[in-house]
This record gives sequence, structure tokens and C-alpha cells, in this order.
Amino acid sequence: MRVQKLTSDNGLVAGKASTEGRAEGRKRTAGRPPRIAAEQIVEAARRIIREEGVEAVSMRRVAKEVGATPMALYHHVRDKDELLLLTLRGMAATFPRPDLPGDPRARVLATAVHMYTILSEVTWVVDVLSLGDLTDKDALWMPEEIIDSAMACGLTPEQALHAYRTIWYVVYGALVFHRADTRRAADPDRRPFFPDFLTEEDAEALPRMTELAGNWEELKAGYDIAEQLAGVVDGLLRQRG
Repeated sequence: MRVQKLTSDNGLVAGKASTEGRAEGRKRTAGRPPRIAAEQIVEAARRIIREEGVEAVSMRRVAKEVGATPMALYHHVRDKDELLLLTLRGMAATFPRPDLPGDPRARVLATAVHMYTILSEVTWVVDVLSLGDLTDKDALWMPEEIIDSAMACGLTPEQALHAYRTIWYVVYGALVFHRADTRRAADPDRRPFFPDFLTEEDAEALPRMTELAGNWEELKAGYDIAEQLAGVVDGLLRQRG
């Protein structure tokens, strides 16, 4: 009987401990932060860049957006640079490649214009690209095409690489200034300083600028990136051998 009582008591204790353990386990589970997927992290970073700029992105800020701790993010990404790289991944693939002409000079120009066109539709990407060595692997067909076609036009590998970089600087600069113009236009209370601060007194030192000041905005609105890139490409391809 004593053994039976001990067994019964031990069973009661064990049952109680087991019940408490399960309750404690449920309590710990309820207190855990929700699981997050890499896609959530990347989309949160993209949203921050679109709305506030790349400078606003930090591991702490993204963690707050997805309802997790900063340490939880490190299970998915190594650091901020890798996170920014992931925001670019797959973006180029969402745009179909254009049918390129057979002529290598025309291929260089068509690829350059395509580069500008797709980036003008996802301008937040420009902020990330401005950091330097971050890019989307799916987008590398564009520099590959420009360099290869430039070499087919007679440029050396070094000249072709430099030609690509010059084209990229023109495309990037046009995108940056276009975005700045758009932001300024969205603020009706902002008074433009240029060219309004030019006066007749500046005509002697700045005759052309003063002459154009009156219809500067109208002339600027007629800027055609494809036409200007054509001139840049023609000049670059003349540097043969």
C-alpha cells in the first residue's frame, strides 16, 4: 500500500509538473516575437527608401517596421549593405528586355535609353545605386551589352569600359536632376532661385545665361534624353583604337 501511495503521489507530482511545464511553454511561446521572412524585411526596406530615402534605412528601423528585434534580422541578412543589395535583387527582371537592333552603335544607344527608362520608373533604386558597388545581378546584361557593342564598333576593352561609365554618369545624372525637379514642383510654396536671380547687370559677364533666363524652364522641358545620349554615344565611339 505504501508503494502504491508513493507511486500515486509521484504520479500526481509528475502530472502537476508536466502541466506546469506545458503552461510555461505556452507562456514562453506567446511571448516570442513573430517569425519574420526575408521577403518582409526586404519589402520594409524598399518602403522606407521610397518614402524617406536610403539614409533612413537601418537595421533597427527595419526591425521596428516588421515587428522584430534588430538581432532577429541578422538571421536573414549580414548587415545593412547586404540588406540594400537585396532590395535591388530581381528589380531588373521585372522589366522585359527590349528587342535590340543588329547595328552595334544602335545597340549601345538602345541599351542606354532602356537603362534610363526603367530606372525612371523605380527612382528609389537610384538612391541605392548612388552608394557605389551595390547592383542587381539581373541588370548586368546592360553594361555587358554596351561594352560588347562598343568593342564591336572598334573600341579597345578599356575604351569600351570608360564609354559605358560615361554613359552611366549621364543616365544617373539625368535621373537625379529629374527627381529633384519633381520634388521641387511638388512644393508650390518654394521660390526658385535660378534663373530668377539673374538680372540685366549680369548680361556682360553671363550674356548667354541672361539671354536664356526668360524661357529657361520652357527650354529645359524640351530636353530629350535619347537625343542627348545619341550625341554622347557618337562622340564616345569616335575614340577608336
